[in-house]
Amino acid sequence: MMSSQFLERLKKHYKKALPFVVYSKPNSLVVKALLQNTTDIHYTEYFEETGFVFSPFNSEEQSVIIPANQSEIIETETLEAEDFVFESATARVTKNNLSQKKKSYLELAEKTILKIKEGTYKKVVISREERLTVNEQDAITLFLRLFKAYNNALVYCFYHPQIGLWLGATPETFLSIEGKQFTTMSLAGTKKIETHQEWQAKELSEQQLVTNYITEGISPLTKTIKISDVETVQAGTLHHLKTTICGQLNDEQGSNFNKLLRTLHPTPAVCGLPKAASKQFILEHENYNRLFYTGFLGELNFKQSKTRNANRRNVENNAYSSIKNTSSLYVNLRCMQLKGNEAIIYVGGGITKDSIAEKEWEETVNKSQTMKKVLY
Repeated sequence: MMSSQFLERLKKHYKKALPFVVYSKPNSLVVKALLQNTTDIHYTEYFEETGFVFSPFNSEEQSVIIPANQSEIIETETLEAEDFVFESATARVTKNNLSQKKKSYLELAEKTILKIKEGTYKKVVISREERLTVNEQDAITLFLRLFKAYNNALVYCFYHPQIGLWLGATPETFLSIEGKQFTTMSLAGTKKIETHQEWQAKELSEQQLVTNYITEGISPLTKTIKISDVETVQAGTLHHLKTTICGQLNDEQGSNFNKLLRTLHPTPAVCGLPKAASKQFILEHENYNRLFYTGFLGELNFKQSKTRNANRRNVENNAYSSIKNTSSLYVNLRCMQLKGNEAIIYVGGGITKDSIAEKEWEETVNKSQTMKKVLY
């Protein structure tokens, strides 16, 4: 589908207040959308359906899904230069009470550091929201801005009249599944690209905690596990530490897939260690509801056909083709919610015994620039 047709179809659907998601996977030029044909809200408990899933941080709450079998699926590979000519209607943004936000965040960070030093926790990820007053937003335009600025991330716009309007550009794979094969990652540590400084002990320790937790937790569900070396990756104007973890599940995508999801979410990269205690601390002390921030989202149980022979003209090759369930899920980081003339940006960071509250605040300020860049 040509980009002009694709965008027009999206805008008409949105004007009808019907649920949809439009997204592009990291380093891909393909933009896909699921346009749900009713305003019904659908939930998934066992993650057996096919569609686009949108899960909250609190795993005790329900995960929303836009089902493939109740949606029109469209895509385009031809987004052109004229699609990125934006009006200046979003130029004026007023910050609301940022000094008070800073005071509250620093107090929570100091409290968290003390608890960790007492031995109650090894790591806790605390977060905050930042509310900006903005001119009325065109959701599709904002999605295009994200797509242009952050093509190396999962870029999305999710809308449901009963959930709200969310946009994001997340660099972190939560879980990728193809048949029995899985890939996940631990992502921790943050620094601005222009600093050119070496990674400090705090970031390296935080990264190792996340990696160890993931590998220990999923071992009973897997036949094999491979752990990559730690590497530095870029997300917008920031660098992070990343370790890729891949392997094979004990069974076909079924019961162990659901168990794998439950084991991983929420990961220490967005929650902390020990996980249950850290999650409880977050729910009691952050003083706001994360909702879908630090949850996960993406394609669930899409069918993918693969052949052994790359020569598609070979009809005999059809006998060797296979169809596998694939899921591509991402952690919902670098995101915002739009409510009327207000943009709510969600940011956070991992606290360890070596953390310094002021530096943790600066990290959240740096992370907030990902979303602010498309609002100004």
